[in-house]
This record gives sequence, C-alpha cells and structure tokens, in this order.
Amino acid sequence: MRILFVASEGLPFSKTGGLADVLAGLPKALVALGHEVAVVLPRSRGAVEAARVTPRVVVPSLTVGPSDRPRFPAVLGDMVVDGVQYFLLDDPGYFDRESLYGDAAGDYPDNAERYAELSRAAIEIAKHVWLPDVIHCHDWQAALVPVLLRTVYADDPVLAAVRCVLTVHNLGYHGQFPAATLARVGLPESLFHMDRLEFFGDINYLKGGLVYADYLTTVSRRYAREIQTPEVGHGLDGVLATRADRLVGILNGADYAEWNPADDPRIAAAFSAEDLAGKRACRRDLLSEFALPDTAGPVLGMVSRLVDHKGFDLVTEALDALVGLGLTIVLLGSGEARYEIALREFAALHPKRCGVRIGYDEKLAHKIIAGSDMFLMPSHEEPSGLTQLYSLRYGTVPIVRATGGLHDSIEPHDPPRSVGTGFTFTDYTTDAMISCVRRARAAYDDRSRWRQLQLAGMGKDFSWPGSARRYVEVYAAAQVLAADQLVPPPDSGSAHV
Repeated sequence: MRILFVASEGLPFSKTGGLADVLAGLPKALVALGHEVAVVLPRSRGAVEAARVTPRVVVPSLTVGPSDRPRFPAVLGDMVVDGVQYFLLDDPGYFDRESLYGDAAGDYPDNAERYAELSRAAIEIAKHVWLPDVIHCHDWQAALVPVLLRTVYADDPVLAAVRCVLTVHNLGYHGQFPAATLARVGLPESLFHMDRLEFFGDINYLKGGLVYADYLTTVSRRYAREIQTPEVGHGLDGVLATRADRLVGILNGADYAEWNPADDPRIAAAFSAEDLAGKRACRRDLLSEFALPDTAGPVLGMVSRLVDHKGFDLVTEALDALVGLGLTIVLLGSGEARYEIALREFAALHPKRCGVRIGYDEKLAHKIIAGSDMFLMPSHEEPSGLTQLYSLRYGTVPIVRATGGLHDSIEPHDPPRSVGTGFTFTDYTTDAMISCVRRARAAYDDRSRWRQLQLAGMGKDFSWPGSARRYVEVYAAAQVLAADQLVPPPDSGSAHV
C-alpha cells in the first residue's frame, strides 16, 4: 500500500511530545514491511537543519485556503529518511515560529487557519504529487483531512478511492474554535451541525475528524474503551460511542534503536538481561549527576511533563511519604509553575534525597531511565505512554496507575500467581499511589524477586513491527469500504466552496 501520513510534528524534523516519536517509528516500520510511506509536516523553524537533509522544491506555489484569502506555500520534498519520503509545507508566515503551537501568552490565535492549511495542503499533495491508497492523519491539527475529503473534495475523481484513518493520541486536545472560523478557513456552513463539527456553540476540528474518518484508531486498547466514557471522553464520548465499530486501539511501539541499554551511547555503562553489572554503574553516574549520595535504598526516577493529567497533584502531596520509605527521588521535567516551584522547594529541603532538573534533556532522560531502580508514572490519563516501555527494557521497574496504555503494557507483580513486570494501582488517590510504592519498596529488598521482575520486563518486546502490522489491518479494512459506508451522516453530501 501507499500510505501518506499527515501530522503537525515528527522526528527527525520537529518534536514537542510523543506524537513526534510515533511519526518516526511507525512509518519506518511500515516501510520495513514492504509498504510505500510518505509524511507531510509543516516546515517549522529549524526543521531541515535538525534532520540534516537537503530539500528540493517540488511545488513552488501551492494554492490553498478560501478563495477570498488564498495562500501560496511551497512544498519541499526529495527527502528520504529511513526509506520514508518527507514533504514539508513551507509557509514561513504560519510555521516559522519560535515554537510549534503557542508562546508564553498561550496558543497562537491563528492556529485554526494554520492547521486548516496543513490539511488542505496534504490533500493537494496527495492529488498532485504523491497519490496514496490511505491518508493517515494524527490529532486535531490534521483532523480536517477527512472532513475536506468527504465535503469539499467529495466529487474529485482523483481522490475517489483514497481512504482516511485518524489517530487520536490524546483526546484532551480538540482544536475548538468559534463558529465564525468555518467561514475564515473556507469550510461550508453546513458543517455547523451537531452531527458534524458543532460543539457547544463552537466548532471542533477533532470532532469533525471523528465523524468523517473511515476508521479511527487510538494508542491503546484500554484508552479506546476509556474515551467512550464521560470520565475520559472530554465531551466526545457520545461521538466515539457511535463509531465504536470503526474504533481500534493499538499500543504505540518503542524504538529500540534509540532505547537499548546494550548500546546506548548516552549512559555510563552498557548492560543487558544477560549481564546487569553495568546498571549499577549507571545508577552511580545518575546520582553523581544530581550530587546525591549512593545509599542502600532504591532510586525512584521520573521523566515527565509536570501537569495534572500526569499525576503531579498526587506526586507533590506524596513527596514526604516517598522519602520516608527510604527512596531517593530524581526527576526531570517542566510544566505548570506550581509544580515546578513545589518540586524545587522540596529538593532544596532534602538535598541528599531528591534531585530535580526543570526542563528537558534527552541525554539526562536516558541516564534517569538507565540508572533508576524504579520509575513512577501515576497518570490520571495516559493514552499510550512510552517511558514505561523504555523503563522495562532498561530493567527499571515501572510503578504505574492502571489507565490507558499503562494498563495494557504493565503486568502487575502478584506473587505467587505472577511475577509480572511492574506495580499498578487503580484508584486515583495519593494513598493508593503511596501504597503501591510501598509494595515495590518491599519487593526491592528481596534481591532475588527484584531481579526476576527486572528480567521479566527486559524480556518484553514492544517494538514497532507488531504495532505496524495492526495498522496495516486497519488500512486494509478501510480500503474495502464501499462508497455508501464512507460518511456516517448520510445527508452531508458534497459542498464546494
């Protein structure tokens, strides 16, 4: 098959979060399975330099946008990385900015226009440059692709056989804008309807994608169920429930070329399941990095955004209790100011038991995952998660709340019935989290049992090829849909602007 990915970020060109890792790992895995894959991304500031490629202009001036306010971005191509063809939408006025989505004042006020252009440009690239069998779009920033395909481009014979899959990486981000946005981005007013894009008086790009895509995927089986409930559905649970027959959960894969303790250049010593001696050296190196003493107790690591849905309301309440269990805490991340301040203050009060680094540092992230004994992820919501997969491979035992991809990837340690691969808790409370850490702390003191846990986790394979095969099944199912199965609202028809 020929598969065209559309997203707002992707390695090696740009990254703010896990979406970029998926846009690197999944296309590469699909190519390895024998498929042709291309990716459309905005040319963000520094993207070409980051990827160390030399692009060529393949379309000098692409006409996109509403007829009364057209824009004429170029399309850069002739870039192949790991067998994947890349196209960059080159519109400096929209995408050559300090950051991808916003600044200190908040989201960019023209995000609706910026990502409407990305969706339109991707369809034009599909039509004129690289015709796919399936367009695979990601999150709200590309969610207008299926909307446009089934409305504005509905009668285009070139695109008639193209099918569209939308992946939701985090349902909490919608792309919600005032109703007047429809006219500004050149979409038909008929889309302002409760069965299409209308959402509590606004329009919602993600909702439009959920309605019009041929198939929907999200990034774990558990999360696919959770987002159909009011607790995790963010107001879209009803829409998702109506499309449950086209909704598939596929756990993200881990890129073991980047995350492998046997040959990781970022850590102090190599190690493997056959020889764990180097992990001790990694622990000493990590503690030295944070100027912490090497004590007998376990090192508890965290690498995370410091926000509510990652569980930092629980973490900040539990810090005294965690140190009281004899743990040494090392943490890397940034996010909400109140959490940054609280963590810095705690580290200042406990300089021998807690090290905190605000920001993000890829090398330090590898050091924390390699050198810690335990890794804590108490997320309120975690659609898939990647760091728990990396932790398993590095013999760092995860402690997680059983939600989303954390539920699907971590097997609870439950002796004598199961060695498992980590420790889990269900209730989203500080007491439940502390109790779970206490169980892990007790297991750590039994060195034989702890080694069994480490080896069980290191033996798990969450690499991309398995996930890629599941996506191929979804693409194949989308391709065989008949014309009358494409658009859930049967009366939407085509609308030309």
